[in-house]
Amino acid sequence: MSRVFVTAKLPGDSVERLSSEHDVTVFEQDRQPTDDELIAGARDCDALITMVTDRVTGEIIGACPALRIISNCGVGYENIDVEAATRRGVLVTNTPGVLTEATADLAWSLILSAARRVVEADRFTREGRFTGWSPTLLLGVNVYGKTLGIFGMGRIGTAVAKRAKGFGMSVIYHNRNPNPDGEAETGARYVEFEALLRESDFLVVTAPLNEGTRGRFGAPEFSTMKADAVIVNVGRGQIIRERELARALKSGRIGGAGLDVFEREPEIEGALLELPNAVLLPHIGSASRETRQIMAEMSIESIEAALRGAIPDNLVNPAVLEGRPSGDR
Repeated sequence: MSRVFVTAKLPGDSVERLSSEHDVTVFEQDRQPTDDELIAGARDCDALITMVTDRVTGEIIGACPALRIISNCGVGYENIDVEAATRRGVLVTNTPGVLTEATADLAWSLILSAARRVVEADRFTREGRFTGWSPTLLLGVNVYGKTLGIFGMGRIGTAVAKRAKGFGMSVIYHNRNPNPDGEAETGARYVEFEALLRESDFLVVTAPLNEGTRGRFGAPEFSTMKADAVIVNVGRGQIIRERELARALKSGRIGGAGLDVFEREPEIEGALLELPNAVLLPHIGSASRETRQIMAEMSIESIEAALRGAIPDNLVNPAVLEGRPSGDR
């Protein structure tokens, strides 16, 4: 019987199904395991199901010699040392596509919340400070008819752009390469990065993390943006330099921000916590019941395929197949 370690409790009954055929251990605490706990749980396992918050280093992979697959429950997989896994013949999979719409929905929640000061207004009301209507009470900015900028026109960026049609917005985007399919689907227009900064009223970051996007938004970029612009990040936290963002928000250099991901997650820049024009969420972009259950199912299906000797869908390191007999592919 194969052994499987799961680093977090998953929704639905997919883990129970897996347990009927394999020896499954789930990390039951409501936090991510430490490196030592991860090694202890996975050391003798054939399969590992991880969350995007788990750092699976080469050292951890090396400490688990029986490991055949790491199934990451999330679209990103920069938390895994994929090169180390490939060298040791370990398959790595993710769960792409399924969280696109849920994350795009959340991006719009952040756009609207930041624009119309929804979190501030909710707190104001709950604290009993609402004593009557006023023409100057909690003034925000319009969303309808404005310019939406997208940094990273992949699946999620395209889904965010599609929703802009109902708000009568012009959509511009910047990507490593133009996306003609996304343009045809959304009416978006490709612009250079400087133009994206200058023209966007709302700028949504959906890009993956790589050396070209890490730290891409800092003080020089915020100084180029409109004074009432709102920046939203549902991509990766390390794309925005949080301390510089906090300074820009506090000084009024930009109007607002909505963040679902953070530079040193789960740690958050202290200055951001004090700012009323920053809407901060605990990485819940894919946190709809439907989406999380499908993500769990996809992770389990990858494990089941690998443990029966098949190549799972959504393999992110196909180089691991080199040298395998053709019948194993």
